[in-house]
Amino acid sequence: MSIKTFVAFSSPLFNRNGRTLSKMEMLILYSPDIPCDESGQRMWWAFLIASLVTFFGGLFIILLGRTLRYIWSVCCECVMEQEPQHVSDPTEATDCPGEGKGEENVELTVDWTTSVKDWAGVMICAQNTTGRMLVVLVFILSIGGLIIYFINSSDPIESCPNFSTDYTLQVDMVFNIFFLLYFGLRFIAANDKLKFWLEVNSIVDFFTVPPIFVSMYLNRSWLGMRFLRALRLIQISEILQFLNVVKTRDSIKLVNLCSIFISTWLTGAGFIHLVENSGDPWKNFENSQSLSYGECLYLLMVTMSMVGYGDIYAKTDLGRIFMVFFILGGLAMFARYVPEIAAILLNRQKYGGTYNMTPGRKHIVVCGNINLESVSNFLKDFLHEDRDDVNVEIVFLHHIEPNLELEALLKRHFTQVVFFQGSVLNPYDLTRVKIELADACFIIANKYSSDPDAEDACNIMRVISIKNYNSNIRIITQMLQYHNKAHLLNIPSWNWREGDDAICLAELKLGFIAQSCLAQGLSTMLANLFSMRSSIQIEEEIWQKYYLEGVSQEMYTDYLSSSFMGLSFPEVCELCFVKLNLLLIAIEFKCDQRNANMMVNPGKNVKLQDKTLGIFIAGDAKEVKRASVYCKACHDNIQDPKLIKKCGCKRSEAESESILSSMKKQQNEGMRDSTYPFPQISRTPMNMMDDNMKKFDFTGMFHWCPPRDIEKAVLTRSEALMTVVSGHVVVCIFGDVNSAVMGLRNLVMPLRASNFHYHELKPIIFVGSLDYIRKEWDTLSNFPKVSILPGSPLSRANLRAVNINLCDMCVIISGNQNLEDDVSMQDKESILASLNIQSMQFEDTIGLFTNSHGKADRLQNSMCVIQDRRCGSSIPMITELVNDGNVQYLDQDDEDDPENELYLTQPFACGTAFAVSVLDSLMSATYFNDNILTLIRTLVTGGSTPELESLLAEENILRGGYSTPETLVKRDRCRVTQMTLCEGPFAELGEGGLYGDLFCKAIKMYNMLCFGIYRLLDMPRTTETECTKRFVITNPPYELELIPTDKVFCLMQFDSTGGQSYTTLTCRSMCSLHPFSLALSVLQTHIHTQTHTDTHTLAHTHMLFSSLTLFFLFLSHSAFLSLSFSLSVSVCVMPLMWC
Repeated sequence: MSIKTFVAFSSPLFNRNGRTLSKMEMLILYSPDIPCDESGQRMWWAFLIASLVTFFGGLFIILLGRTLRYIWSVCCECVMEQEPQHVSDPTEATDCPGEGKGEENVELTVDWTTSVKDWAGVMICAQNTTGRMLVVLVFILSIGGLIIYFINSSDPIESCPNFSTDYTLQVDMVFNIFFLLYFGLRFIAANDKLKFWLEVNSIVDFFTVPPIFVSMYLNRSWLGMRFLRALRLIQISEILQFLNVVKTRDSIKLVNLCSIFISTWLTGAGFIHLVENSGDPWKNFENSQSLSYGECLYLLMVTMSMVGYGDIYAKTDLGRIFMVFFILGGLAMFARYVPEIAAILLNRQKYGGTYNMTPGRKHIVVCGNINLESVSNFLKDFLHEDRDDVNVEIVFLHHIEPNLELEALLKRHFTQVVFFQGSVLNPYDLTRVKIELADACFIIANKYSSDPDAEDACNIMRVISIKNYNSNIRIITQMLQYHNKAHLLNIPSWNWREGDDAICLAELKLGFIAQSCLAQGLSTMLANLFSMRSSIQIEEEIWQKYYLEGVSQEMYTDYLSSSFMGLSFPEVCELCFVKLNLLLIAIEFKCDQRNANMMVNPGKNVKLQDKTLGIFIAGDAKEVKRASVYCKACHDNIQDPKLIKKCGCKRSEAESESILSSMKKQQNEGMRDSTYPFPQISRTPMNMMDDNMKKFDFTGMFHWCPPRDIEKAVLTRSEALMTVVSGHVVVCIFGDVNSAVMGLRNLVMPLRASNFHYHELKPIIFVGSLDYIRKEWDTLSNFPKVSILPGSPLSRANLRAVNINLCDMCVIISGNQNLEDDVSMQDKESILASLNIQSMQFEDTIGLFTNSHGKADRLQNSMCVIQDRRCGSSIPMITELVNDGNVQYLDQDDEDDPENELYLTQPFACGTAFAVSVLDSLMSATYFNDNILTLIRTLVTGGSTPELESLLAEENILRGGYSTPETLVKRDRCRVTQMTLCEGPFAELGEGGLYGDLFCKAIKMYNMLCFGIYRLLDMPRTTETECTKRFVITNPPYELELIPTDKVFCLMQFDSTGGQSYTTLTCRSMCSLHPFSLALSVLQTHIHTQTHTDTHTLAHTHMLFSSLTLFFLFLSHSAFLSLSFSLSVSVCVMPLMWC
C-alpha cells in the first residue's frame, strides 16, 4: 500500500506511528515501498547535493582564485608605477642577503611544481608505456562501472544495501577511489583549471564519484547519475589508436561514429530510466512508472528513428521535456551517423579487410591503372591455358571501387583473383595485401594518358613506396616514356639483377616499328610470339589457316640436355628443329659462375656447355620439355617427337669422364667466346675503318656522327623534288608543339645499329611539324642520314617530294594526344594518312619493288623483281594505332569482323598495323620468364645496353667514341632480315621445296636461322602477280611447301668483309638486272656517303643523279644495251671523280 505525502505547513502530518513530523521532515518526501528503515525516508537529495556542492564549490574556488590573482596583478602594476625610478647602489645587494635566498627558493618552487605538472601531463597523454597503461586502465574501469550500473538498474532507484555484503557496491567503491586519484592527476596537469572543470569527463566524475562516498556513509544506494559513465565510450577511439588497433581513416571514423552514437543512446536511456521510475518531484512522484533499462533503450531507439509505436512512452513531465530535446538532437544524429556507419561497414565488407594467403600458393599484387581493359588483357594472358599450371593468386589493389563491368570480370575469376580498395602509397594498405610476401608486384600504366610524364611520375612514386616498404620485392612496371626510365635508376633498391624490370612502351613500340622497316611483318611476328594465343583450327586451305598456326607459337625457355654439350649452335639448332620439332633461336652463355650473356644465333663458333639455357619457339611448354630430356642413345631412332620422353639410361663411367673433360674444355672456350663470340672481328685491322665516314658511339653499338643543326637537316619541297632517293624510310608524324614527345630516338637507333655497314643504312626522312621535331632534335642530331621535310603528312605534294613510291617503308605515327572524347577519333589523322597514301597513283615513275637493308642489300638479295609501283596500295607501310578498334578502317578491301581481336584482323596479320596494346602481354611473359624481355630488347632495340642507358639517363645525348677492337667487336651480332626465294642459292627450293630443307641448308651453309615466312595472301605460283599483301607465318612446319614469291625471316650473321661475302647468296639475281642499275646504286651510295652531313649539298648533288637516272631509263628501253652500259659506266666515273 502506497501512502501519498503532501507538504502543507498549515496542517500537521503524521507518520505511520502517529508521530507528528517536524518541519524539516516535511520537506523530505518518502515512499513506504523503499526497503529501508521503518521511517520510509528517501535520501536522494543527499547524493545530488554532494555532487552539486562539489561542482559549484570547486567552480567558486577556481573563479575566486582567478579574481584574487587578477586583483593582485592590478595592484602590483599600480605600485610599480608609483615607485620613483632611482639608480641602486651596488653595495645594497650585500645588505639584503635574504632577498637572494628568497628568489632562489621561488625558483626551486617553480621548478618543482613544473616538474610535477609535466609528469602528470605525460601520464595522462599516454606518451610512454606507463601512461598508455594508465589511460587504458581508466577506460576499462569506466566500462566496469557502467556494467555495475546495468546490473543494479534492475533494483529500485534507491535502496538500503549492506555495504559489507554487497560486492557490487564494494567493487564500485574501489573503482571510484581510482577515478578520484586520476581526477587529481588530470587537475594537476591541466593548464586551464576552469576549462578542465567544465569538461565532460570532469562532470561525469562530479556526478558519479561523490555519491559513492555518501552511499557508504548513509548505508544507502541511489542509482542516480551513474549512467553518465557511458560517456567514457567516446574515448574508445583514442584507446584503440594507442594500441595500434585502428590505423586507417575509415576505421577511425567508424569507431568515432559508433562510440558517439552508442554513448548518447545509453546516456539518454539512463536518464529516462531515472526520471520515469522516480516520477516528478512537484507531483510527489505520483506519476512514476516501472520501466526496465532495456525498455528505455527501446523507447529512445524508436524515438530517434521517428517510428514511435506508442507501446512505451514517457509519463513524467521531466521525461517528456527530455524527449522533446532528444528528438531534435537524436533525429539529426540518427539521420547522419547511421548511414555513414552503414556505408563504411558495407564498404569494408566488400573490398576492405586483409588478404589471407592460401598455404602452398604464391600471390602477386597488381596496381596502377586498374580498369576493365587493362585487367581483362592481363588476366587473359596471365591465366592462359598454354602456360603450366599457374598456381598463383592475383591481388588487385586500387583506390577506386570497381565498376559493375570490372566487378563481373573479377567474379568470373574469383578462384584466382581478389580485389582490395587501397593505395600502394599507404603502408597500411601494403600490409593488408601482404606485399612483403608477394612473389612480384605489377604496376600497369595508362597507355592513353594525355600527360605521359605525369603518368610515369605516378608509377615511379609507386615503385618508391613499395621499395621503401620492402626493398626485396620484385617489381615489374610499365613506363610510357624512355627518358623516364632514368628515374628508376635513382632508386637505390632498384636491382634488375634481382628481377626488377621496367617495360618502356615507347621504346618497344618504336623498336617494333623500326624492325618492320628492316623486315616488314616482323612486328606482328614478335608480338604474337610473346603473347599467349589459343589455337584456332581451320581446315580450308586459306591464308588464315597458316597464319593462325603460327599465332599459336610462343617463346619458352628450358635447359638443354647433356646430349647437346660440345655441339655448335647451328648443329643443335638443326637437331632441335628436325628431331624435336623445336626452334632454338638463342642461348644463355655462361661467362663464369655468376655472369651470363644472352646470345641470339651466335653461329658455329660457340659450343654449347652442359645445361645450357635455351630460348625456343614452340606450341606449348610441354613440347619444350623434349630438349631437356633428349638422349642420343635412347631417342636417336625415334621419328615421332611426341614419343620422346625422359629415359632412365645411365652412361658408362668412361663416357662420363669424357663428357666431364669435354665440358671443362668447352667451358674454358665458352668463357673466351663469351667476351668475343666471334674472334675474327677483333682481328680486323683498325685501318679498315675510315675514321672520317664510319664512326660509332662510345659503346660501339650504333652509327654516330657529329651533332648537326636542325637547319642543315631540313629539306624544302623543291630540294626534295630534286633529290632522287629510294630505299629510304618515310616517317609521317602527327604532332605539334603542344604534343608530348614520342621518343623518336627509339625509332632511329635500331635503324642505325652498328651491325649494319654504313652503305647499308636506310636514309630516314621525317615529314611533319618542324616545331615538334625540333623538340626531339637533340636526341636525333647524332645519327647520320636523317632529313626533315616540314609540312603535313596529309599533303600529297609532300609525299611525292620524298618519293614515297620508292621508299622501303612508310611509317605513320600518331601524336597520341588523347584529347578526344570519342576513342574512335583518336586515330583519325593516322587513318586519313594511310588511306590517302593507298589511293595515290604513280603513273609517271618506275620503282624497284625491293626489300632491302640499304643499297648493298638491294643489290644482293632484293633486285630479283622489277615492278612498277603505280598504286599507293603497293607501298610498304605500317600504321600505329592508339585504339585497337580502329584497325577496321585501315583496309577497305578486307572482310574482317569489327568484333575480332586485333591479332585476328588482316592489317595486323599483314604487318601493316601496330597497336601499343599488344605490349601488355610482356608483363606476364616477363614474370614467368625474365629472359623473354631481354631477348625482345636485343631484337628490337638494335643493341641497347645498360651502359648506354645509364649515359642517356644522365646526359640524354649520344656520345661518339673511338673505333677500338673492344668497340668494333660489338658489331659482330646477328640482325633480322628478309630473304627472297626467286633467285639466289635457295631458288631451287622456291619451286615446290620444303621449308625444312631451306632451314637446314641456311643454318648449315650460311649460319642463317630461318624462323618465319612472309607470303602473299593469294599464294600464287608465279612471280607475275599484282597482289602485294602478305601475311606472316611464324615457325612453319618442316613439310610446308615453299613458293617463289615467299620472303623468309631469318637471323643473319654480321659480315665483317663489308657486305662482299654475302653477295654470293644472291649473285644470280644480278644477272637479271640491267647494267645501269648497278652503276646507279654505286653512284647514289657514294653521293649519300660524301654528303650525309649536309642536306643542302645532298640536294644539289642529286640533281646530277636525277639527270643520269632519266638518261639510263631511256637507254634501258633502247636496243643498244651495250652502248647503254658503256655510257652508264663512263658517266658514273666522271661524277665520282668530281665528288
